[in-house]
Amino acid sequence: MKTIKTLVVTATLATAAFGMVGCGNMSKQDRNTAIGAGAGAVLGGAVSGGSALGTVGGAAVGGVIGNQVKTTN
Repeated sequence: MKTIKTLVVTATLATAAFGMVGCGNMSKQDRNTAIGAGAGAVLGGAVSGGSALGTVGGAAVGGVIGNQVKTTN
């Protein structure tokens, strides 16, 4: 069981690292959308007890909110 957990953590970290590389040339609005979706997924998963529907719903709502955030730079 420990081997599977280690594999999952390693794969998750590798995926996150590859995802961050692709964010280098994003606009501020795109970056805010991605950050909002990520934060929404974490919050939705936590609130729903890890439910897939709660995680996806949180990501969708967070992405919309992040997309609408206006920055002044």
